[in-house]
Amino acid sequence: MRKRFLAITGGVTALAAGAVSVFGILATNRLMFLKTKDAEVVLKRETIARRFDAHWYETVRKTVMRIPSPNGYLLHAVFLQPLDTTRTVIICHGVTENKVNSMKYARMFERLGFNSVVYDHRRHGESGGRTTSFGFYEKMDLQAIVTAVRDRIGKRAMLGIHGESMGAATMILTAGTYDEEADFYIADCPFSDFTDQVFHILKTTTPLRTPKVIRIANLFLKIRDGYTTSLVSPKQAVGRITRPMLFIHSLEDDFILPAMTEELYRLKEGPKAIKLFPRGAHARSFNENPEEYETAVRRFLRKYGLLN
Repeated sequence: MRKRFLAITGGVTALAAGAVSVFGILATNRLMFLKTKDAEVVLKRETIARRFDAHWYETVRKTVMRIPSPNGYLLHAVFLQPLDTTRTVIICHGVTENKVNSMKYARMFERLGFNSVVYDHRRHGESGGRTTSFGFYEKMDLQAIVTAVRDRIGKRAMLGIHGESMGAATMILTAGTYDEEADFYIADCPFSDFTDQVFHILKTTTPLRTPKVIRIANLFLKIRDGYTTSLVSPKQAVGRITRPMLFIHSLEDDFILPAMTEELYRLKEGPKAIKLFPRGAHARSFNENPEEYETAVRRFLRKYGLLN
């Protein structure tokens, strides 16, 4: 009888362990290998919406940059130089997008007197990299981009960084982790903490509504990709940033809640500004409010003496 009980118990334990393992692998696959948007789809979408001008891109002065990542692959960037100036902005796109989505911001900064560098995050577009880490490894990549751009424009040239969604979170993590080499930052719809963001998605899109799910996923994420969601927390980094930062979000965003941007704004010390748009879904503040968006950026730059 005892042997039978032990056999049954062992079988149940093995099944439970197997189920946990299957869940852990599937959950981390969803994070690590999140499907990116097809490049042609992004190009067509931005062209139809007149946010990407093929003629402008073909004729503008530009340099392709292939920058080594400290993580062992090449990052693909394009240095756009429509203006005779060293004033430059690095633009970081959101998850699943690519650098074509950044062109609308490049044109805006051109009107404001800046050249720009657009690039693909790891595992996006033309950049290398095996997994997406939502800012953990991406912050190291961005720091490599910043260093390469500084080498080109000079230590005294004005440099800004604009980030959207995951790109904004990556920007905050970079600025709060390394020595600040940028003069200003613009964070458009960042998450304040990746664990909280994942839990929000779980609660709103799945029946899995317990933090235990994230703990299991983190165990496998640490083993498979070397980090946990708790290590991707812009709210822990933003307080170390001293340069001016503009926070932007749309109040209609139900994917990354605007409360996350408001939390980051409260935690940021020193020079800062915030603009909340009444219209626009996630990462669509510029798309839905282009003139007001540019005005907000212009006012921010003027307020802190960052415009000519």
